[in-house]
Amino acid sequence: MFKVVIPAAGEGRRLKPHTHTTPKVLLKVAGKPIIGHLLDRLLPANPSEVIVIVGIQGDQIKEYLEKNYKLPFRFVEQKDPKGLGDAVVRVRDYFTSEPVLIILGDTILDLNISDLIGQENLIGVKPVEDPKRFGVVVERNGYIQKIVEKPAEPISNLAIVGIYYFTDARPLFDSLNKIISEDRKTRGEYQLSDALQELIDQGLPIRTFPVEYWLDCGTTEAMITTNRYLLQNTHHFKPREKCVIIPPVFIDDSANIEDSIIGPFVSVSEEVEIRSSIIRDSIINRSAYVENALLEGSILGENAIVRERAMRLNLGGFSEMETG
Repeated sequence: MFKVVIPAAGEGRRLKPHTHTTPKVLLKVAGKPIIGHLLDRLLPANPSEVIVIVGIQGDQIKEYLEKNYKLPFRFVEQKDPKGLGDAVVRVRDYFTSEPVLIILGDTILDLNISDLIGQENLIGVKPVEDPKRFGVVVERNGYIQKIVEKPAEPISNLAIVGIYYFTDARPLFDSLNKIISEDRKTRGEYQLSDALQELIDQGLPIRTFPVEYWLDCGTTEAMITTNRYLLQNTHHFKPREKCVIIPPVFIDDSANIEDSIIGPFVSVSEEVEIRSSIIRDSIINRSAYVENALLEGSILGENAIVRERAMRLNLGGFSEMETG
């Protein structure tokens, strides 16, 4: 048996204005919140407990998860985030020597999580073009020698993609306790990567495993790309009169669409109303209203209103835009 830790307290600063009203992990791609896609991949692995670390909008996350997933959840608060290391160490009292799987709540990984359980200590990695944005690893014969958080001068192009597995949770929490007691910070925060480097220096073997499909949801552009990828395998819609639907799309059955062309690569949530519009490569969230608009590469928040626009939009919840 193993337990899962999902850090989900991040503010999502690069996703504002959408995260003003919605926690980052509840932003939707392909018709479902980010954390929902993560849980769908986690269910077959049958964890004994799922511990979710939440922030100031944690009640929304708790409500969504408990309503939609029959899993043994526990929720731990991180009201004043001080880094990923600070988040993870808050769950130490719920562990003894059992294995722990840590998955960042804003990460969608297209892999079989069950394949990881019971193996060695593992960290998922993927080659990236811009290593400066990520924690990176240097490996030798598959084992990690060095970890650097967002290096100014990249020492490797192997980025840590937000999934970690340890056969025994105790050494990790001991290492986190040490860096926090010594007030050892990187960029003003307690980093999980510093605790991992401490373990490596002590001789704990940690192996890398390759992650082919890592779907980043850290920016609006990345969310559009992730939406496009997921819709290729997860699409849903029913025919509508006087409308042209170009798959792949996800259109909630409650959406009202008239005299419009929708798709490809569009997600439309509950109670959306679209009239006389052309929309492609976009995410339209709950109860948004679109009329006489041409939208591409856009994200509209809940209850957003757009009239008579031909453009790319990034419009937060309860916002309104129309031609004057």
